[in-house]
Amino acid sequence: MSRVALVRGKNRYDNVRQALDCISGDLDLSGKQRILIKPNFVVTHHQPAATHVDAVRAVLDLLRQRYDGPITIAEGPAVQTAAEGFASFGYEPLVQSHGVTLVDLNDDEPYPVQVYDWKLRPLRLHLARSVVESDFRISVSPPKTHDVVIVTLGLKNMIMGSLISRFTHSHPSKGGSRLSIGAASKWLWHRIPRWVRRLPPAEWLTFRTMSLLEPSDKMKMHQSYPVINLNLALLAPLVMPHLSVIDGFEGMEGLGPSEGDPVPWRIALAGTDALAVDVTAATLMGFDPDGVGYLHYCKQMGLGAGDPHQIEIAGNATMAECARPFRPHPAVRRQRRWRLPGAEAYLRRPEATSP
Repeated sequence: MSRVALVRGKNRYDNVRQALDCISGDLDLSGKQRILIKPNFVVTHHQPAATHVDAVRAVLDLLRQRYDGPITIAEGPAVQTAAEGFASFGYEPLVQSHGVTLVDLNDDEPYPVQVYDWKLRPLRLHLARSVVESDFRISVSPPKTHDVVIVTLGLKNMIMGSLISRFTHSHPSKGGSRLSIGAASKWLWHRIPRWVRRLPPAEWLTFRTMSLLEPSDKMKMHQSYPVINLNLALLAPLVMPHLSVIDGFEGMEGLGPSEGDPVPWRIALAGTDALAVDVTAATLMGFDPDGVGYLHYCKQMGLGAGDPHQIEIAGNATMAECARPFRPHPAVRRQRRWRLPGAEAYLRRPEATSP
């Protein structure tokens, strides 16, 4: 059995801290030297879509009671710089109050990995090396519906945020020139009416365009509904969180992960089995975990407890008390067509996640 803390209350910080206290006996920080906390800044100026600093502060307070070594808070936004998010969301004071270092993963040294393109041909991408080489990774993220993989929680936060994007960053090999392709692409995309974007031809064109955007490995992950779920599972073992915290004080439904409607949920989840935490959160949100492609594949790969019956709930609330069905993204029917015939053969190949 894997243990997941589930706490409900009226204060975000207290919820996260109580959830952490519930599973504190599962935390082993002995010998750790490189702790990395990964928040979620899918956008850098819209708080409902991002990890709230109070949730991270609760994690830091627990860590600093047990550990006095270096702690890095690191994020790699899709098209903005992490510095914009750290400033906008109030993370900068943590440098002095908790002795942390703030890092932009998009400026990190690349760690090459192999995944697959939409035709299942090998595709080389790059993770941020500091995430791969951290000896204790912590994901702190809000629960949100998603426009490609149904839900985004702790695992996806860590995997996608660790992929390097050079859209708005200096590329060391190209003389430090600034790139604005991502910002321009996003601006153009949002000029197109939503009903047009949801048409199958537009959707296919979107995948093909994103998969060819060289400066961003985040965008190149978007090969198709089936392949992105496969690729997320293939990369999961390299950056698996050792501790996953879902700050559900407020979630997002509908047009997630950045434009959805807020869900005042007032809960927090935490656990050292990141898959179990995601499975629990997805279940509470009204989604079958086995119906979410990358969670299903991670379960098949034995990366944690993927069956709710294998998960022990600790805390001050029950699953029934906290269940709150989230309205899915309008494209959810197409997102559910993620099943890839013969996917198990790709999941078994060890070269799929080696540099």
